[in-house]
Amino acid sequence: MELLFSNKRSHRVSIPAVVAPATPPPPLAPPPASASGQETTTNTTSRPSDVNYLIHWMKDNLLTERVELFMEGDTVRPGILVMINDVDWELEGEGEYVLKDGDEVVFISTLHGG
Repeated sequence: MELLFSNKRSHRVSIPAVVAPATPPPPLAPPPASASGQETTTNTTSRPSDVNYLIHWMKDNLLTERVELFMEGDTVRPGILVMINDVDWELEGEGEYVLKDGDEVVFISTLHGG
């Protein structure tokens, strides 16, 4: 795994505790006006940072090559174990696990050449 991340075995990162929700692409046409003539707006609320956010943050900020060896779709590819504080992420809710200050998230590749 470290070959994908600047040949560093360990990274200590700080990410925001709260992030904006995923937003859809901008509409092709202007938003419709409400009955009062004002534009309608979408209510966007923030959400706590979770492991899904961390995976995408790592892809955008730490991954130096071959994203396909780390991610498949919107999550880590099969063959990568994710441990949150020494517990398999499947027991913690996988990507929905809300990160807390001091959490340790470890990615372990079970794939190797022969």
